[in-house]
Amino acid sequence: MPTRRQLLQVIRIQSELAKLGLDLGGAMQFIVEQTLSLIDADGAAIELAEREDMVYRAAAGIARPQLGLRLKIDQSLTGLCVRRGKSLLCKDVETDTRVDLDACHRVGLRSMIIIPLKHRGIAIGALKALSAQPDTFQKRDVVLLRMLSDVIAAAMYFSVKYRGDDLFIKATHDDMTGLANRALFMDRLRNAVALTDRDKKVAGVLMIDMDGLKQINDNYGHRVGDAVILEFAHRLGKATRDIDTAARLGGDEFGVVLATLESPESVESAAARIDAVNQPPFLFEGESYQLSASIGTAVIPGDGVEPEQLLDIADKRMYCVKRERKAQLFSA
Repeated sequence: MPTRRQLLQVIRIQSELAKLGLDLGGAMQFIVEQTLSLIDADGAAIELAEREDMVYRAAAGIARPQLGLRLKIDQSLTGLCVRRGKSLLCKDVETDTRVDLDACHRVGLRSMIIIPLKHRGIAIGALKALSAQPDTFQKRDVVLLRMLSDVIAAAMYFSVKYRGDDLFIKATHDDMTGLANRALFMDRLRNAVALTDRDKKVAGVLMIDMDGLKQINDNYGHRVGDAVILEFAHRLGKATRDIDTAARLGGDEFGVVLATLESPESVESAAARIDAVNQPPFLFEGESYQLSASIGTAVIPGDGVEPEQLLDIADKRMYCVKRERKAQLFSA
């Protein structure tokens, strides 16, 4: 049976989840992060069934680098869980013939629990806990994960019931701005890498950090700060092409996956377009606010072909830009 501490933690998770409102993407990420401490897992993920694939839409711990990863439903244990609509326990991937062993090695897991997520009676995904060691999980861990799966199923139901959006949209887009969220961003980044390898073309990624948002929040309040974020997101959408993916990754951090480009230099041109669209001041309730952002770039495949590596390169270049801007401001 679950311990008293674990049951109290489930109650706390339910209370905190209620504060997230109808943000399904945020709710899923919160659940996987809480799973780590709830049952001492090394990793956790929520995979949603999308056509013929199972897609990592939230991930934590050792599963985090796999965010956006796609696996064939009929070739994975998670897919089997969804097809059967029943919980599954894998004691050791090395001896379990049901698993995609290459995918397990990629994540670094040896044992796992998989619980179906049911929306309106139909299994549309799964919550799973992962361990780097064999035979880690017990029956009480299955009970606890079923409690969390019920919470996520309720979040799925109410997010669609009261907002009228498609479940996929709710799970893959930022609730505040309507831009793609981190899960969809990583999915599109992986697709861009695969396409450049297949078609021998160029793509790119931008990491973007808004400048001065903290000062706006401190001086004028978060209501004004939220209005500035929404305007920035709107302008970012205008500055990107239909084939690109603009995303809010969290707080004042944004990203763009640039699909097929004519040349590596086109990545810098995209960054310049975003700078240009933010030049006009933003007027809100009679006050004027200047929008600006620090942007780091990475070229695919010139700077690499591993999603995490590309993000790290773009992120470091973004912080170099931010430091240079601060130095110019202080020297002026």
